[in-house]
Amino acid sequence: MRGGASAGTIDGVRLLFADQLGPHFYADLADDEQVLLVESRQAFRRRRAHRQKAHIILTALRRLAHDLDGRAILVSAPSYGEALAGLGIDPREVSVVDPTSYAARRWVREQGMTVLPARGFTLGENDFQDWLGTRRPILEDFYRWQRRRLGILMEPDGEPEGGRWNFDADNRLPPPKKQRTLGLPEPAYPVEDSIDAEVRAELDTWDDVVLVGDDGPRRFASGRAEALAALDDFVTYRLATFGPYEDAVLEGDWVMAHSLLSVPMNLGLLDPLEVVDAVVEAYRAGGIPLQSAEAMVRQVVGWREWAWQLYWALGEEYADGNALGATTPLPDWFAELDADAVQAACLRSALRDVRDRGWSHHIVRLMVLGSWALQRGYEPRQTAAWFRDSFLDGYDWVMVTNVVGMALYADGGRMATKPYASGGAYLDRMTDHCRGCVYSPKVRVGPTACPFTAGYWAFLDRHEPQLRGNHRLAQPYAGLRRLADRDAVVAQEHARGTAAP
Repeated sequence: MRGGASAGTIDGVRLLFADQLGPHFYADLADDEQVLLVESRQAFRRRRAHRQKAHIILTALRRLAHDLDGRAILVSAPSYGEALAGLGIDPREVSVVDPTSYAARRWVREQGMTVLPARGFTLGENDFQDWLGTRRPILEDFYRWQRRRLGILMEPDGEPEGGRWNFDADNRLPPPKKQRTLGLPEPAYPVEDSIDAEVRAELDTWDDVVLVGDDGPRRFASGRAEALAALDDFVTYRLATFGPYEDAVLEGDWVMAHSLLSVPMNLGLLDPLEVVDAVVEAYRAGGIPLQSAEAMVRQVVGWREWAWQLYWALGEEYADGNALGATTPLPDWFAELDADAVQAACLRSALRDVRDRGWSHHIVRLMVLGSWALQRGYEPRQTAAWFRDSFLDGYDWVMVTNVVGMALYADGGRMATKPYASGGAYLDRMTDHCRGCVYSPKVRVGPTACPFTAGYWAFLDRHEPQLRGNHRLAQPYAGLRRLADRDAVVAQEHARGTAAP
């Protein structure tokens, strides 16, 4: 047991999972009630984890225990159940905020705990179900409803500020030419302390847990004070630039104008509405373009909430979707984050981001890593698990909908109206990778053929029976039928197999 009260002094207990670490998860406790935090080695043994993910989770648990001083009980135990048993706590005397996975929700109910509604999101799940009803789930409809319901960036007459609901058309600028970075100040990264040193030394002794990725300096907030500082740093220095360049990629600038808040938000350290409030307040104070404020609002109360709500609304079996019949196991070089085995500049850089930091921004995830997995037919459940385990902000609720639905189209179109397969032309326009790559985005066949360009056409060829009726793919399929070298492209990409490009 690390710190806190002894078992004999426990009157009431709130069990917090490792993604429920902000004050909104325990502020309603009485003064004599305790917070229980569990470091479960078994949870890490069940599946591989990025080294830096294990680091930030353990650091976050220990930092909260330190901050709460005598109110927290921090226990290292094989499992949550053994932690309770070791303390002599009857699970029926424990309260818990509804967890974020199906398995954890079953367990707390089986134990007879008092289960409180989920927190850390803007809408109750039953309320979402009432809104959804029998309609087809469409993000734009939900987003507009959210804005109206929450009164975010709205005029008194119920219309959006600026006369538009979104500024996506203005927020698709390619990266600035002849620049390696956006020229923004370096983020104010957390300063590591003795807790980080203790965790790092402990992870060096873990020989019964499979850890992937490299160790490195902690770049994301693992405590409440750090999370608030990260929010302030983003709003002050990067928010103004966020909107226009949110879809752009520069190899020499992994942060770009992104917030770096997904990790502390998904640890529960920040409530989404306090993030939105800070963004809107900065916009009202002047100096923040509406297109950037709206873009961040869309990310938080639109897309993030959408992924969470659909994870529950679509059911646990949604994770088994495989509409395109993708069965290719993840090759070792991809699964192990072996960026050095890859020549394709965009994919090498994306894997390096994950290996070195356990994070990349959304375009790298969807249009490079996700598109590669889609084109190569990687098995959806394995791919979603890889994203979950490799990213510091990865949890089932995040990755099932984003990967199975959005990236891999494995749900047959319930989440996205078309597969997001990116060819070399898109990557050449929105990134700076192609200029120094051994492959050319304009070449389909031969030793310099771009694996994304050729892979795009081979993907369309392979799935023509399932996809040719999709009206959003009418133009690409017309282009496929005009390809004089179609057979050569398909044969080349089949021969590539699972080799690193």
